[in-house]
Amino acid sequence: MSSVPSRAAAGFSSAFGAEPAGLWAAPGRVNLIGEHTDYNDGFVLPFALPHRVVVGATARPEPRWRVWSEQTGETVEFGAAEADDPGRVEGWAGYVAGVVWTLRSKGYEVPGADLAVASDVPAGAGLSSSAALESAVLTALADLGDLSVPVEERPGLAQRAENDYVGMPCGIMDQSASIRAEAGHALFLDCRSLDIEQIPFDVASSGLAVLVVDTRAPHRHAGGEYATRRRACEEAAALLGVAALRDVHDLDKALAALPDDVMRRRVRHVVTENQRVLDTVELLRAGRVREIGPLLTASHASMRDDFEITVPEVDLAVSTALSAGAYGARMTGGGFGGCVLALVDAADTERVAAAVAAAYAGRGFTEPVWFAARPGAGAERIG
Repeated sequence: MSSVPSRAAAGFSSAFGAEPAGLWAAPGRVNLIGEHTDYNDGFVLPFALPHRVVVGATARPEPRWRVWSEQTGETVEFGAAEADDPGRVEGWAGYVAGVVWTLRSKGYEVPGADLAVASDVPAGAGLSSSAALESAVLTALADLGDLSVPVEERPGLAQRAENDYVGMPCGIMDQSASIRAEAGHALFLDCRSLDIEQIPFDVASSGLAVLVVDTRAPHRHAGGEYATRRRACEEAAALLGVAALRDVHDLDKALAALPDDVMRRRVRHVVTENQRVLDTVELLRAGRVREIGPLLTASHASMRDDFEITVPEVDLAVSTALSAGAYGARMTGGGFGGCVLALVDAADTERVAAAVAAAYAGRGFTEPVWFAARPGAGAERIG
């Protein structure tokens, strides 16, 4: 198959009858650790994938936007009136319209544009294909319009497109990773201050690999479960008299003050997950990469038992990878399907992946797909 940039360029030419003025790319992400901590003002540690959404684009003289998608083969067109009415443009094109809307609402003179979108970020796998689309479109429009949008403000703009235009109440982690990540590093993000630190994560030099298994159990949380978890966290913070669960420092005291066991388990996950992120960062700073494995595994157990966001396919992939020799394994992403990551010796990557596939066959699950992930670069112009 041809490369994603060449497919975006070819799609643009086919849809709009000309070559694009440029190509812009933004990556999907894997969250190494720190799940459902972002909207609790906590800490996360994602890294960008080499898999990217690529947008070919050319400015138009009038405020209209035409967008072609490789995935659907359709072209969606909308004007300023539709872009300025959150929710008016639906489906995949809503993410594009949302970026136009959020930029315009902040006073930027967003150029009209023709855009063609191609991608090799697996959709529905919990690898943030939507954030990659938003980030690539935002980067393209900012360049086409010569908009002075500070890089540190771009993740929040992309997040707002998803929150307030599309209606998905995600935190800021995905867009931050897609825009601000650096190759060879994980992005340590304080979701309250938005301070970042690039943490060295060169697994290859340690003889290791991050095996990512797409369980192919569809990643579904827009239907309400994600919002339900977020609401429980916000209600617990209000009951505890703190701005966010990140501010809970005495966990036992907090748990004793909460009225029901479900809320206690949700809080316990967030508070302990924040600490696991901090512990992982300290180990990586010291170059002790293998030693993060138990923290990854503990994170998964917390998501399974306390936050209750895993599914049988995910749990089987984790337990099988651990039995096959992984140093640690966990689900990554918002939950209810999606991907699992496992820290393995590089030489064992295929063997561990084969063990997971065999376990799936034994349970009658859809055959999983896998790849070894290396931390890639954030959003950029590539052509």
